[in-house]
Amino acid sequence: MDDTTMETRIRQVRTAGWVGLAVNLGLAGIKLAAGLLGHSQAVVADAIHSLSDTVTDVALIFGVRYWSAPADEDHPHGHRRFETLITVFIGLMVAAAAVGIGWDAISSFNQPSHPPSVIALAAALLSIGIKEALYQWTARMGRKTGSTALIANAWHHRTDALSSIPVAIAVSVAMVDHRLAVVDRIGALVVSVFVLHAAFRIIRPALDQLVDAGAPQAHRKELERLALDVDGVRAAHALRTRYIGSELAVDVHVEVDADLSVADGFKIARRVKKDLLQRGPGVADVVVQIEPHEGGE
Repeated sequence: MDDTTMETRIRQVRTAGWVGLAVNLGLAGIKLAAGLLGHSQAVVADAIHSLSDTVTDVALIFGVRYWSAPADEDHPHGHRRFETLITVFIGLMVAAAAVGIGWDAISSFNQPSHPPSVIALAAALLSIGIKEALYQWTARMGRKTGSTALIANAWHHRTDALSSIPVAIAVSVAMVDHRLAVVDRIGALVVSVFVLHAAFRIIRPALDQLVDAGAPQAHRKELERLALDVDGVRAAHALRTRYIGSELAVDVHVEVDADLSVADGFKIARRVKKDLLQRGPGVADVVVQIEPHEGGE
């Protein structure tokens, strides 16, 4: 990735972070005020969820410059693992928000309930529309830039949209029948389950990357096929992959005719590396080892 492309990627990720921060701060303020004025604990819980999004937005804004830094002597494979760490951080923040929302809902079940008003319902419906639109835009930016942290943050936005659906339902039920005001707290508990599931979806793949999990089988087969398609490669084996951030590092052994010169073998290895880097699924680095082919056709 050249410097111009990298700078563009950094700018796009930071733009998404700033937009998310502004939207989340605005929505958190609206929902908090509506929840307090409209007597809805579910909407207040949803406001806290929106506020938790701002922490991850800030992590994106200030983290992207660091994880996009080029390789150096201390980090020969680059700094992309810092993106994975930020992705885990985002997931843990989502999980913490879920636990807090659930605890508040459970601990207040026996407290007196006030029927919520229409202002609380309006805030929940507004949140659904705005956060789903923010999710769609942020996810597009994440796919465009190839940033796992940005995609994780997009899912954080979507959990806010999804969590507002049971909130809206709970508030509506409580408004129709004031004797069912406790449903509002049940809605807050449902929100916590949604959010906790989203945290799992964010953290699981990031942890796989941190423990050097390999690429999916389909990607490994594609990489092996690309190596075998290079002229002069007679066989390919011992293909290993591991993630560096959202990109793959690949090791592969390729066999060439035993009577080739070292220079010719090196040219084949260079072509294999070039093809895997250019055509492989998210490949960032390739190491090719040449071996003599001793089997028959």
